[in-house]
Amino acid sequence: MGVLFAIGSTCFLVGPIPAFLDLVGPEADGVVFFVGSIFFTTAATLQLRGSVLAGRDESGWRSLWQPHNPDWWSSAVQWVGTLFFNITTFRGLTDAIDSPTYNQLVWRPDAYGSVCFLVSGVIAYSLAAGGLTHRPRGTDATIAAVNLFGCVAFGISALGAFVVPATHSQLDARLANSCTSIGALAFLVGALMLLRQKRSELAPAVGQ
Repeated sequence: MGVLFAIGSTCFLVGPIPAFLDLVGPEADGVVFFVGSIFFTTAATLQLRGSVLAGRDESGWRSLWQPHNPDWWSSAVQWVGTLFFNITTFRGLTDAIDSPTYNQLVWRPDAYGSVCFLVSGVIAYSLAAGGLTHRPRGTDATIAAVNLFGCVAFGISALGAFVVPATHSQLDARLANSCTSIGALAFLVGALMLLRQKRSELAPAVGQ
């Protein structure tokens, strides 16, 4: 899961960089975004599966629907958000920015995905830190804080990417691109921290 999140984050990190776009061209750049979203969805699916397996009712049964499990909500909302990014990045391959359908087909799912990520990040941080207003203590809370920062950056990116109907141009393309890279960098750091944490946990068992 950590590796998949890291690969997806790397795609979203380099995709908005102008030098990378000039190097590979818009079509290949669009493919990088779409591939990154697939890695996000795959990783989110594994995380949701983990929360489902960990959550049990009083009889010991596991259910795909666990409305009383905050960890399940965080994973499920994040998973839905990745699906919106699948739509965004795929439609971004086929819709020009000056298309009259851009806002409906590209920007809206992008905004919905960012909101889902933000909600998921808030829930995850609250769980890991013991409350939204608490400072992060411990690796889990620190990872959650880094990811929440990434979610906020993605949300700002979505605002900047809004296409103004009157001008058929993005509200702030530079803000959209920079915040996408910043958010992706935060997700990459969080994924690498997760990998390091899991490696440390496995090390004693391997040495036995």
